[in-house]
Amino acid sequence: MARELSPAVSPPRAAPARGGGRAAAGPPRRRGRARGWLYVLPALAVYLGFAIWPALNTLRLSFLTWDGILPPVWAGFSNYIKIFRDSALYEAILHSLALIVFFSVIPIGAGLLMTALLMGKVRRGMTLFRIIFFLPQVLPLVAVGITWRWLYGESGVVNQFLDLVGLGSITRAWLGDYGLALIALGLIGTWVMSGLCMMLFLAGAQKIDPSLYEAARLDGAGALRQFRHVTVPGVRREITVAGVITTIAALASFDLVFVTTNGGPAGQTNVPGLLVYRLAFNEGDIGGASALAVVLTVIVVAVVSAVRYFTRDDQS
Repeated sequence: MARELSPAVSPPRAAPARGGGRAAAGPPRRRGRARGWLYVLPALAVYLGFAIWPALNTLRLSFLTWDGILPPVWAGFSNYIKIFRDSALYEAILHSLALIVFFSVIPIGAGLLMTALLMGKVRRGMTLFRIIFFLPQVLPLVAVGITWRWLYGESGVVNQFLDLVGLGSITRAWLGDYGLALIALGLIGTWVMSGLCMMLFLAGAQKIDPSLYEAARLDGAGALRQFRHVTVPGVRREITVAGVITTIAALASFDLVFVTTNGGPAGQTNVPGLLVYRLAFNEGDIGGASALAVVLTVIVVAVVSAVRYFTRDDQS
């Protein structure tokens, strides 16, 4: 007698919750997001209070005529028109662009060179070496400027060294020389920024896979080609970061220029940041100073965007 097979009965399934099963996970996610905002809010409040609000207030003041005491008067775009008609602005911008070479280009090249020399070589005193090169980033730029002003003086260490090696005929007050003051000022920026670039590149080079260097050596690549085709691509993002930081330092420089040359001689080291200070505190033109600060911000953003574009990682 044939056995009748009864159809298999599957166990009853629970009815799905509304919302496709997301309702149960919804409240915990919302609580997690709320908790995340609680952590972010203090930093966001500080950023809004000390960065965004002053920037918006500066933009507002740029459309006013105000001496800081009397009630402000609406001026429209007259502050911007006055600034763009002043030839001192264009000279200051050219000086800042020239400082990019000393604050950014040369330090990045020096940082890459020191990275190539130090990478993979564990030597005694390496930590002390890194501290010495990074020390200018820790020191206040006011102290750095005062020290270099003494070094560049007529009886300073630079001229004493030139006398010692028989080059006394070229000694001068370097920061007071009409044709060399900007270069002397730029070399201070090179000294300040080179250590930062070196530290960034060394940190980036340590993340490169050692197998890439082994493969390059097997292909017959020497030290120079390994550096060019392995190290430099491996620290491309660090190069971008260094380029952005040093370019901003060059374009927004103020304290170092103010302490060393104050824009002299004859305006050869004027920079936009120094002009903003003079308009605001020497001439009492708060509206003009704010307009110039807005223009300087636009220039910084434009140049930094160009730096990021030309140093971007094509693989990202």
